[in-house]
Amino acid sequence: MSTTEERREGTVYERVQAGSEFADLRRRLRRFVFPMSAAFLVWYLAYVLLASYAPELMATKVLGNVNVGLVVGLAQFVSTFAITTVYVRFANRHVDPAAERIRHQVEGQVR
Repeated sequence: MSTTEERREGTVYERVQAGSEFADLRRRLRRFVFPMSAAFLVWYLAYVLLASYAPELMATKVLGNVNVGLVVGLAQFVSTFAITTVYVRFANRHVDPAAERIRHQVEGQVR
């Protein structure tokens, strides 16, 4: 392919990026990542706001010396691991296979 043809058509990466399969992959990833990130940030912000503006609630004893603040704080860790697990499953099922197909397409065009 000549330089003139390549400029007109774009590089292999630009062509792949303009393709429908890449657009679908990007759309699918964004539909998962953005809402999940927003939900976690709201959850984290709620914890910070409760700790700042509702210390009485957070200090409420649940069991022995364990209070609501400690339970909610530990739930932050649990939710982080849960979100990571859900994302890994999502990526293994939906993102990785599509990315692999695109990678093979790019490798086939580069050679």
